[in-house]
Amino acid sequence: MAVDRNLYRQQIQASLAQFRVTALLGPRQCGKTTLARMLAASPDSYFDLEDPLDLARLETPRQTLGKLTGLVVIDEVQQQPGLFPLLRVLADRPNPPARFLILGSASPTLVKGVSESLAGRVGFVDLSGFDATEVGFDHLDTLWLRGGFPESYLSSSDESSYHWRQQFIRTFLTRDIPQLGITIPAENLRRFWLMIAHYHAQTWNASEIAGSLGINYKTAQHYLDILTGAFMIRALPPWTENLGKRVRKAPKIYLRDSGLFHALQNIRSLPELQTHPKLGASWEGLALEHVLRVLRAEPGEAFYWATHSGAELDLMLVRGGKRWGFEFKYADAPRTTKSMRTALEDLKLERLYVIYPGERDYTLDDKIEVLAFPRVEKFAALLQP
Repeated sequence: MAVDRNLYRQQIQASLAQFRVTALLGPRQCGKTTLARMLAASPDSYFDLEDPLDLARLETPRQTLGKLTGLVVIDEVQQQPGLFPLLRVLADRPNPPARFLILGSASPTLVKGVSESLAGRVGFVDLSGFDATEVGFDHLDTLWLRGGFPESYLSSSDESSYHWRQQFIRTFLTRDIPQLGITIPAENLRRFWLMIAHYHAQTWNASEIAGSLGINYKTAQHYLDILTGAFMIRALPPWTENLGKRVRKAPKIYLRDSGLFHALQNIRSLPELQTHPKLGASWEGLALEHVLRVLRAEPGEAFYWATHSGAELDLMLVRGGKRWGFEFKYADAPRTTKSMRTALEDLKLERLYVIYPGERDYTLDDKIEVLAFPRVEKFAALLQP
């Protein structure tokens, strides 16, 4: 099954047209290399920093990179952060003969130097695994169970997909994290990751998690930052505007890929998922990622809201001076709740959309509408500033 990722190709090409350096960022194995090879001008202009032959070619990086023209691709750039100052020099040449596409499996916060060295010269494109708009909504259950990593989603069976994800987790902990220069025992980080899976779609409580694992508060926060920076976890920030109510101020945490969440929960099949206690939380994470991706939410636009009295909103998108609310319900026919009405009033929402796995849309209130999962894309234009 071939999956067209044309939208991402367009985003990359638009960034390359505007910036001298474009960083394509996302978790390992999400498809960055496949996209980049489609765009590379020639094999001689492609460098994989995990390939000993390419590392040998870059023993004299100024001479090698300085003479290239067109698009130059550097894959797994976090392996050689010392290249960032050189890329700045090459990008600052008058009428530069080359533009650079750098691929990374860690965010700029984990790779020291990328933001500082290339500030003003680099555009960022974030890539995730497959989503429902790419594979088709007819395959939503498979995507939900297996997640969006190409090799997991395209596996020959649910069992082989599950096995791939278990191996991915093991490799990530034993190889990828140490390669970032982070010296944390793999077993410690795995136990922390398992605890995060337990708290998926819940408010982050560093003290409670630290106590469960026998570590201190700062260590727990450090582990969270690592997994967030490696695109494994989403920490959704709270909306803390003073509304005269006590609101939660810790982030809400999710595993970004539903397949990895299921692997950590030992969920191997759709029937197992449908009877699992974390079914609703799993759906919430899947729907949240879908909405954020379809609406191209930028940092600083997406929040959750919760009060200590029990009112909450799964997602609030702030865009163009307006506020839009989203609730994610795994139900046959969601209905209005007191919490929805409180969020609508207290947050002054333009509208509140309830996303569910059904097939038809319907209205609950003047400002509350239930949307079938596939319909989110068609409403994207309404949320533009």
